[in-house]
Formats: sequence, C-alpha cells, structure tokens
Amino acid sequence: MTETTGKVNLLGLTQPQLEQFFESIGEKRFRAGQVMKWIHHFGAEDFDAMTNLGKALREKLTACAEIRGPEIVSQDISSDGTRKWVVRVASGSCVETVYIPVDGRGTLCVSSQAGCALDCSFCSTGKQGFNSDLTSAEIIGQVWIANKSFGTVPAKIDRAITNVVMMGMGEPLLNFDNVVSAMNIMMDDLGYGISKRKVTLSTSGVAPMIDELGKVIDVSLALSLHAPNDELRNQLIPLNKKYPLEVVLAACNRYISGLGKERVLTVEYTLLKDVNDQPEHALQMAELLRDTPCKINLIPFNPFPHSGYERPSNNVIRRFQDLLWKAGYNVTVRTTRGDDIDAACGQLVGQVQDRTRRSERYIALRQIDSDTEVVQAAAAGR
Repeated sequence: MTETTGKVNLLGLTQPQLEQFFESIGEKRFRAGQVMKWIHHFGAEDFDAMTNLGKALREKLTACAEIRGPEIVSQDISSDGTRKWVVRVASGSCVETVYIPVDGRGTLCVSSQAGCALDCSFCSTGKQGFNSDLTSAEIIGQVWIANKSFGTVPAKIDRAITNVVMMGMGEPLLNFDNVVSAMNIMMDDLGYGISKRKVTLSTSGVAPMIDELGKVIDVSLALSLHAPNDELRNQLIPLNKKYPLEVVLAACNRYISGLGKERVLTVEYTLLKDVNDQPEHALQMAELLRDTPCKINLIPFNPFPHSGYERPSNNVIRRFQDLLWKAGYNVTVRTTRGDDIDAACGQLVGQVQDRTRRSERYIALRQIDSDTEVVQAAAAGR
C-alpha cells in the first residue's frame, strides 16, 4: 500500500484547481502557472527546485503540499522500441503504461483504473477484476513519468510524446472526473500542450457518459466495437446488454457532431479467429456504421494465457480489410507492438492487490447504471 502523507498532491490539479489552491493558502493565483510549468514542463519533484518562487513560499508549499506520482515498479523496453512501465498506485495494485514510437509519432497508452469491471472476454485486464479508480494524479502521473524518462520538455517540437490514448487498463468513462481532469492537464499549454485531436478516449460504450463527456471537454473519441451485431457483442462485451449498439452509436454520433467538421469516430475492432472475422461480419459492420463518420482500426488478437481465442491468419485479416475498403471506409490494421514484453493491445494486466476482487467485477457491472447516474448528477452540478 502506498503511504499517504495528508498533503495536497499538486501533480493531479488542473490550472483552475491550482489557482484555487494558492488562494486557499493566501497566495496569488498566478503562482499556479509557475508551479504547473515546473511540474509538467521540467518534471520537478520538490519545491526547492522552483527557483522563481521565494524561499518563504517554497517552505510553505513543502509543509502543506507535495508532488507525488505513482511508484515505478519496473520498466521494460521492447526490441521494437516500445516501452512499458508498471507503476504502483495508492490502492496497492499495479497498472501499466505503454509508449509506442512509430512513423515520427510517440503515442502513450495510459490506464485509468486498476483492473476493470467490464469483463470483456478477449481482454486480459478484465480477467483480473476491478480494484480501484486511479486519481487524477495517478493518471497524469503516467504521462509525467514517461515524459521525464526521455528528458524532454513539452514545449519542444521534437518531444517524445506526441499523442496520448486513454486505452490502457480500465474503462475511462467509469472514472469520469479524474480522467477529465487528467486530460485537461495533457492539453493545457502549461501541462503537456498536446492537441485535442491527439488526446483520445476509448470507451466500450458507456452511452450516458459519452453525452456527459461532450459537455465538458473536446477530445477525440474511440469506440471499442469488436462485433457488428448485438447478439455477438453481448457475448464479447457484457456491457452491451445495458447499452446496445443502437444506443451507443447514437451517443457517439452526438459527441462527434459536437466537435465540428472533419472530426470522426475511431472504431476499434479486435479480430478473433472464427468468431468475428468472417465476410458476413465485415458486411454487417459496413451497414452498421453507414451513418457514422468514422475510421476503422482493425486489431489482430494478441494472445494471452487461457483466453480461448486465437489470432486470424493474415489472409483473413486482409480479406476483412478489403471488404470494408470496398464499402468506402478508411481502414487500417494495427501493427502489433511490444508483444515481447506483454505490452500489446489487450495484454495489459498489472497486478491487482487482492485477487479475491476478481468476483467483484460482476457486482461492479450490475452497479454501472447507478454509478453513471451519480456521475451524471455530479457533472450536471459542476
């Protein structure tokens, strides 16, 4: 278990929240911008390094505040340049963060929860059950750790991290407030200055919270589809029984329409041998998405122990892609990266502190409707 100090952790505070903090300790609001730059641009971990703050203020901050990211447990580097960090969060569980360099881009895949309650049948994260939501400091702390590892300053054009995707462990929309705060820091010029088009939230389809997301932030949206009809999706993604495809796609279309021209939904589709990879599935998918501005990202299944699924052959993958191309869609096939360090899509497992929580995912899933109502109410009162 990570020790708590009782001090305010400034790492996870947005600029407005930092301004409120400084007012609460009798300081000017502009101090927020100074401290935010030290934390996120320069990776500062203590206040003594902040040389443009007076000694008295540095001492005051040391007494009541801290800059504390998740504990780094390990870092692995793949033969293809992919990096994976395992970090320990306050609940005692571990989560994983993955950096993927390709074609001049550096994409960081960030986790939002320790474990996951959704129990998608083809994802190793869901098999360990749900442990805890990550705080905003634990979410943005993954970016902070990765950025510091490259010794880069976000303002530089050649910075290592150009894109962030909320596609790691957990369902981001079930940790709504903390995820939104962290994404705001990612996009803030005093944070990491990442374009709203290059910060992407991926959801399995928590429809009510997609609408809430559109009220408070402008980031790119990805839908983990994985099946072109409700019958099959119910088997692969139990959440679909609560929010079927018609409801989810309607929410996605509302979100995308609110972003302005030339913004599209990214549709993620994991191809499972003899399950969802047949020509009829591609044709059903083409029909399903005909009214949704989108691009499709096909993900060949990345095996993990006891999954019960296999990766389709390259010929089957190309046939599926060709059918969607002919239907007029922009379709890419995601290249498997980092599988030699278990960092490929669907392979992130971390380490849940209490394995008995595995059974709790079923309880948590039944609570999703009531949970989203609570978060919606909180968002409405924001």
